[in-house]
Amino acid sequence: MSGPDALYHRLFSHPLMAEQLVREFVPEAMAVGLDFARMERINAKFHDRDGKRREGDVIWRVPTNGGEDVFLYILCEFQSSVDWWMAVRTQVYEGLLWQHVIAEKKLKPGDRLPPVLMLVLYNGETRWSAPVDTASLIALPIDSPLWPWQPRVRYHLLDMGAVPEEDLASRDSLTAFLFRLEHPHEPEELAGLIDDVVGWFRRHPGYDELKRLFTELVRQAIEGYETSVTVPGELMEMRSMLANLGETWKKRWKAEGIAEGEARGEARGEAKALIRLLEKRFGPMPADLQDRILAADAATIEVWLDRLMEAPSVEYLFSTLN
Repeated sequence: MSGPDALYHRLFSHPLMAEQLVREFVPEAMAVGLDFARMERINAKFHDRDGKRREGDVIWRVPTNGGEDVFLYILCEFQSSVDWWMAVRTQVYEGLLWQHVIAEKKLKPGDRLPPVLMLVLYNGETRWSAPVDTASLIALPIDSPLWPWQPRVRYHLLDMGAVPEEDLASRDSLTAFLFRLEHPHEPEELAGLIDDVVGWFRRHPGYDELKRLFTELVRQAIEGYETSVTVPGELMEMRSMLANLGETWKKRWKAEGIAEGEARGEARGEAKALIRLLEKRFGPMPADLQDRILAADAATIEVWLDRLMEAPSVEYLFSTLN
């Protein structure tokens, strides 16, 4: 497995992370009365079509509170890119899992298979666009006489970047912190997130391995912004470094804007530089906003350049700085 995939694998191999993931982000599953106190990790011996052992799955067996011998198997598949055929892959995985259950539990004719919940965790930059069930992939109308015999498999997609930041910020759990780390942040925002993570581990001692994994996650997030710095090994040291990094970025961005403006020798040059920097952070600017910037005087544009790094959004910048 690659570095990030291996890190996710280790995270969700911890029972607390698996429990929090289901409790907070798959509320429908809680209706069956899951008993997380008795959950067990399953080491299924799966192989791909080339005969190689699959290492990417994390599988938990969670009994219910009803006293019945019924188990819910949670398969976690980690994705960093959109796979149009993911529903087909999950169909194969579920079949392999059931074959494993039949062999391990020595099920006989008349026995019933345990239910399966397939979770796909996606942390890519673009939003997930692939079908979440096989029915959407089959070239057949649903009123066809052949439809009842078509395979029907569905997975539960968790697109980490699609969960609103304000929703995540209201949750006090490690899974919510993980989702927030997958969102883009400025240095000051990331420093605040580190405070939340550190506070959680102080209130919940005894999770040293998870703390080490989250330290690695934060390190990767910082390196995603600035590859030229050496990231320290402790969370609070990282926080201090982010404060300095934020100031460095402010100076750099302001210098870029002023330098381009001076090269053009007029306020319009600085205005175009501001538009370019805004689009770096927030994407394409609407025409009316570009016109407003181009019409501003040099002193106003310099104030906007100076405050750009602190603004969490374009709307905030131009609603408070006039």
